[in-house]
Amino acid sequence: MFKQVLDPVGGSLGLSALCAAIPLVTLFVLLGVLRVKAWISGLVSLAIAIVVAIAAFGMPVRLTLLSAAEGAAFGFFPILWIVINAIWVYNLTVESGHFDLLRRSFEKVSPDLRVQAIIIAFCFGALLEALAGFGTPVAITVVMLMTVGFTPLRSAALALIANTAPVAFGALAAPITALATVTSGANPDARLTVDTLGAMVGRQTPILAAFVPLILVFVADGRRGLRETWAPALAAGVSFGAAQFLASNYVSVPLTDIIGALVSAAVVVLMVRGRRDHVPEHAMASAGTARAAQRDAAGVSPSSGRVGATAGEELGGAPGRQGPRDRGAPPADGAGELPYTRAEVLRAYAPYAIIIVLFVLANLGPVKAALAEKPWTTPFAWPGLHVVSSSGKPISTTTFAFNWLPAAGTLLVIAGILTAIVLRIPARRALAAYGRTYAELKWAIVTVMAVLALAYVMNLSGQTASLGAFLAGAGGFFVFLSPILGWIGVAVSGSDTSSNALFGALQVQTAARAGLDPLLLAAANSSGGVLGKMISPQNLAIAASAVGMAGREGDIFRRVFGWSLVLLLIMCVLVVLQSTPVLGWMVP
Repeated sequence: MFKQVLDPVGGSLGLSALCAAIPLVTLFVLLGVLRVKAWISGLVSLAIAIVVAIAAFGMPVRLTLLSAAEGAAFGFFPILWIVINAIWVYNLTVESGHFDLLRRSFEKVSPDLRVQAIIIAFCFGALLEALAGFGTPVAITVVMLMTVGFTPLRSAALALIANTAPVAFGALAAPITALATVTSGANPDARLTVDTLGAMVGRQTPILAAFVPLILVFVADGRRGLRETWAPALAAGVSFGAAQFLASNYVSVPLTDIIGALVSAAVVVLMVRGRRDHVPEHAMASAGTARAAQRDAAGVSPSSGRVGATAGEELGGAPGRQGPRDRGAPPADGAGELPYTRAEVLRAYAPYAIIIVLFVLANLGPVKAALAEKPWTTPFAWPGLHVVSSSGKPISTTTFAFNWLPAAGTLLVIAGILTAIVLRIPARRALAAYGRTYAELKWAIVTVMAVLALAYVMNLSGQTASLGAFLAGAGGFFVFLSPILGWIGVAVSGSDTSSNALFGALQVQTAARAGLDPLLLAAANSSGGVLGKMISPQNLAIAASAVGMAGREGDIFRRVFGWSLVLLLIMCVLVVLQSTPVLGWMVP
């Protein structure tokens, strides 16, 4: 049995927190400054975390290695299990030629690349986040963006930035559920329920939502994009935020993002319908494709002034030489371009309709309750891993929940099988596509498993708790730091659910000691955490691998890190104002 100690280094919480920060600083420096490949950065940081756990925090070698093993296992199941199967479903649509048809259907809505970025990355990505979460929106939307015309680096940045505002209510509000579970036992405040916490988060993240589509069009096409498409961008953000607020406060917390995504998409489609003649030539979808960028790189038919960055910026040599795949090409078997008929368009959308139906059915009350029981879900204590917190309470993460049937990844396997049937793909080709998916994601698999192993070593050895306790010592200033704590948790683990489970109790306990509102700080942990999603190494690895940029995660990191900090600062200021009479009326 190992008991965590918050100040093992010389009895000083400050020195202990400084040691605990070493693995995180190493990870960010390797990725963002030295441009080291994500899988190498993850493994090096994991090794450092293991050394710190053993040498500084006194965790036995055997328990440290068991912690890393459980983290790696959790990285594969359920996280990678979701991502691999989500991309397999996408690969099946490419295999049949229906993904190109889907791309053309988005062009029918609007040929403007900036508008398509809003619909795909923000609206459709929010719907995927609502249903699955855990990297699925990035895995799917990043390749859709590349197919409609954006080049790899730009596609990755857009997908990651868009995956912010919906995250707190992702996977049918799993982060809020986790937050309510850990906070209700740590503080007697009767408001710490799923409904009230969801309502409070629904009074924070909608403000972010209003900004995100505006950032997307700026990233897509700079000031010109902002000047020419600010109206649909603002409409998308405001409508999503309004729907998110109303749903989380007055309808249903688990359905918040589904309602927000559908409302936002409908508003954008209504705004741009019939405006094809007003789209400038430089913003047309045919102007910025990856193939066009490759022609530019070869000095043929330059496209200066087009939407998207320069060819050199997007398609420069990447370590490992994994070049971008041509997502717009017809399938290799010569199927060619499918006719744009109603039946074929319905087939193109069928995989995503199947996913939505499966996830909605699996999350219906009686079905969800039945699937949570044995034999469909089998929780077990990780063998030999016995850890208690500094207060002597068992650490819940030492229990591994093997929910093999209700897991989002398993539902995506079922969706893939149904997709193959609907798209008339033979079993042999579907299995071959599945094997190729693993091969394409091999470095992302290593990265995600290494980062989750790092998170578990830090969590179970007491390194993360030491960092949290040090920040909690800020007293009243902790109101400003509260979202940052959630941001750190998501940046490391890649999951707002994990961050809430890790820091939720700490937030409400600190609030009680400092005379602050526990509901506000608990919600701030989740709302601030969503902004760490775009810089999480596992999400960076997923995006990079999906568009053929494995090894260039550092380039993507630098593209989105500034936006993460800007939005985090906005959230910190908002939480501070909500703790004062200025915006205190917003707290239930």
